[in-house]
Amino acid sequence: MTTINNTNIGTKQKALAINLDPKIYGSFAEIGAGQDVAANFFKAGASSGTIAKTMSAYDMTFSDAIYGIQQVRRYVSEQRLISMLDHEYGLLIERLAEQRGSTTTFFAFSDTVSALNYQKTNDGHGWMGVRFQLEPNGAFNDVVLHVKLLDNDNNLQQQAVGILGVNLMYACFYYNEYPPVFLLSLMDELSKDRIQIDMIRFEGPNFSKVDNRLMSLHLVKYGFSDAAVFGPDGKNQQPSEVLHKKHAVVIRGRFRPIINVHLDMLKTGVKQFMQEPDVDKNNVIVIAELTLQSLKERNADESAEIDEKDFLDRVDILCSLGQTVLISNFHEYYKLVAYLSKITKLKLAMVLGYPNLEYIFSEEHYKDLPGGILESFATLFSRKVKLFIYPTLRDGVILNCLKFSPPPHLIDLYRYLIANNKIEDIRHYNENNLHIQTDIVLQMIKQGEEGWEKYVPAEVAEMIKDRCLFGYACDSADAKKDTGDKTGKNLSVDA
Repeated sequence: MTTINNTNIGTKQKALAINLDPKIYGSFAEIGAGQDVAANFFKAGASSGTIAKTMSAYDMTFSDAIYGIQQVRRYVSEQRLISMLDHEYGLLIERLAEQRGSTTTFFAFSDTVSALNYQKTNDGHGWMGVRFQLEPNGAFNDVVLHVKLLDNDNNLQQQAVGILGVNLMYACFYYNEYPPVFLLSLMDELSKDRIQIDMIRFEGPNFSKVDNRLMSLHLVKYGFSDAAVFGPDGKNQQPSEVLHKKHAVVIRGRFRPIINVHLDMLKTGVKQFMQEPDVDKNNVIVIAELTLQSLKERNADESAEIDEKDFLDRVDILCSLGQTVLISNFHEYYKLVAYLSKITKLKLAMVLGYPNLEYIFSEEHYKDLPGGILESFATLFSRKVKLFIYPTLRDGVILNCLKFSPPPHLIDLYRYLIANNKIEDIRHYNENNLHIQTDIVLQMIKQGEEGWEKYVPAEVAEMIKDRCLFGYACDSADAKKDTGDKTGKNLSVDA
């Protein structure tokens, strides 16, 4: 089995290798953006040994008649893709299992894609997936991904879909034991300025050891996407599906570990946000964001690899508290706001600690922007964004927006933002939490000092002890191997 990604194998060679494998046999069903995936297999030669059927159902009525009517009437959606895989794979088993099931590994490839329209008024994107066996008469596996098409030409977007589809098929059969290699191979003969893959999910018996949260991390780490999202159950989600037409409240942190201050920030920040007159409190999603930089902060070398166990330790705690987690490559806040604003037009909130307010007003962070700090603020403080600032205790003084002193030449700008309701102090916070610092709590855990438990939520303290997280000294043989309760209470419930 190959353990590295052989980039010398081109699209045609990959399709031909599959066509010449006597065990691989199945069907292609493609909606939108042409039939370029199946076309690549036809053009490679020997396709009769692989393809049982190809089809498309462009017309919505035909599509509904074949795959059923979806609750959400969107034809480029994960729901439509799954219904396609269910239908097409079911037909293969029904019609061919008795005839050739003992010698064949069946597959059903499906995609539903919206490429650039003639007027170029839409954003090209699509869902793509393969349901496949790795042994005759075996159980099936699924690999599902979402792709954003970035070419400014319809034909080029169709071509990119065709290449990606072949890469996905090849990876399913030849790289399935090596998920990182699997991911890297998806970009063969493609580039990051042509497509972005912002969601991928592995399911099935052959992927039982694959942690899809790590796959989200790898998508961002490899530069395949600027951001990736997964829910409290650890299931990878497509960002636009999660955030579409939602008010989002985002809290950024290292969460190493999450402490009582984080909970208080969220509860008070969300509560104030919901009191805004232009916010529908029944349509709010809370996001805990981890940046790649925050995952590397424990290492002095910025080029060092991310500690995946440390990442999962933090995520396990967030998920146990019912959090939706966003992994991003947005070091600056304005870049995060720009990303979110493309997905939802509803009002957004950023819950920040006072030191982050100081950071935002430090012009040194915007030297690479032609417009400097004003250019960044034009995005950060758009019409639909508001910052909620949690106070900090420093030298015995509680610092908040009223006590913040920006550089003299930015004072008028700061007053303008305050007057126009762009920045607001968080009120009714728990003053007893202000002396708690994450790094101090972490040191107490590592050094085995007594009393650290009172600074973190009870369920977090229990998880740290049970699973020996963050350097907590315990007998590793007794550490629990389970991933904890992924369906716990949501931090925003009380807000």
